[in-house]
Amino acid sequence: MSIVVGCLTLGMLENNTYFLHKEGEYDCIIIDPAKDGELFVTKLREKGLTIKAILLTHAHFDHILGVEGIKKLCDAEIIGGEFDAPGYLDPEINQSVKINKNISLKLDRAVSDGDEIVVGSMKCKVIYTPGHTKGGVCYYFEEDGLLFSGDTLFCETVGRTDFEGGSLSDMRESVDKLLKLPPETKVYPGHNDFTTIEHERAYNPLSQGNY
Repeated sequence: MSIVVGCLTLGMLENNTYFLHKEGEYDCIIIDPAKDGELFVTKLREKGLTIKAILLTHAHFDHILGVEGIKKLCDAEIIGGEFDAPGYLDPEINQSVKINKNISLKLDRAVSDGDEIVVGSMKCKVIYTPGHTKGGVCYYFEEDGLLFSGDTLFCETVGRTDFEGGSLSDMRESVDKLLKLPPETKVYPGHNDFTTIEHERAYNPLSQGNY
């Protein structure tokens, strides 16, 4: 059975929030809940789904605003990159102070490059992708050919590198790493349209064309 991917575009910055489950199964993963965490839980429960894990790509407020609401209603594990762990805790670093919030999240599990995450029969690999933040990560579901790229890789562009912890040289290395994935891999970014690795090899400005 393949993974079913749902997406809602939410919030002032039009973030893509994803929810995943295997066909015929009920364990669910949420990726980067931008807002309305409690509503997500309610709506997914109506579909018979149970949120088991919250995967976070990086520590910026617009990708984590819905976490607290989810945690109020279900015992989902919060998972994010180890080098962004301080950012999830610090409202200055995660920039939630800019919208008069003070978000401070403690990860239940801090992951590093190459770690494996298993939820039900879904399995993904963590790919460490600094550049947008110090500890950004992507989630690669190899069996289904899916990549959730956060604010690292977008359709025909990449994430900003001018925030605290950002680095253009790191971003170049991270994008190069992602573009080595199989060309048919579907890419689900944190904002904007879906794409594929094949398309980004051809049209992304950071593509080195050596694939």
